[in-house]
Amino acid sequence: MDLAGLAVLVEAAQAGSLASAARRLGISPLMATRRLAALEDVLGARLMQRTTRSLALTPEGEAMLPFAQAMLENEAAARASVRPSSAGASGLLRLTASAAFGRKVVVPVVAEFLTDNPQVSVDLLLTDTVVDIVGQGIDLAIRIAHLKDSALIARRLADNPRGLYATPGYLAARGAPAAVADLAEHECLCLSGTTHWSFVGDGRERRIRVRGRFTANSIEGLRDICLAGLGIAVLSEWDVREEAARGALVALRLCDGELEPLAVWGVHPSARFVPPKVRLFMDALAKALR
Repeated sequence: MDLAGLAVLVEAAQAGSLASAARRLGISPLMATRRLAALEDVLGARLMQRTTRSLALTPEGEAMLPFAQAMLENEAAARASVRPSSAGASGLLRLTASAAFGRKVVVPVVAEFLTDNPQVSVDLLLTDTVVDIVGQGIDLAIRIAHLKDSALIARRLADNPRGLYATPGYLAARGAPAAVADLAEHECLCLSGTTHWSFVGDGRERRIRVRGRFTANSIEGLRDICLAGLGIAVLSEWDVREEAARGALVALRLCDGELEPLAVWGVHPSARFVPPKVRLFMDALAKALR
């Protein structure tokens, strides 16, 4: 199949018209029409219903579209594989990260990355749910977690220091916990479904049951309720650096344990071919985290 025809199909599906697809590709509308017609002849199926006012994919066109996108991306990846790293990255980079980390850390790195690599475009998915990066065509997932064994490839980008935080007002009213066991007597702000926090001390792991009147599926929700003085939360240093610096939040130290350490990971589908856009973005994010 002619990649030029596939490009017309993909651009027309995204833009909603052959004229817009032609403008994006830098060709005439007549040429776009001819390329799409040639593709339909090769496949023996009509891919788009075209009128003077509208354009829509046929069922055959909808079935073909993801394959067309994959073939164009593979061609771009093949070209990128032989480009020197000094030439920069190119193509569409699909990223995913958690909402809070994405907004505070990843987005600023993306902005600088786009400036440094004018031939790159980025599609960023911010979500606190675990994404099937293979099924959704994600190039790189940024995760802060203990990674489970899988067929995915992970690169450790940085440590992710965490701490227990509370407001001065909460500590004045309830006192500060001195030991891990003291947390059972406090309002602990937890992610939804969390019943225990894990600590490391004296060479062993300890899990303490915690409870409180507020849970959330988002770290941002926990941070905001913590800032309201309603309990103790486990938060990452990158998330509360400013609040801790101005005294709005206090980092708590326990005599017999520290929170189990986590790391920031870059997770991608395959180690056999890592496109320059993925490798260079991981380098940029690792540098920012340092």
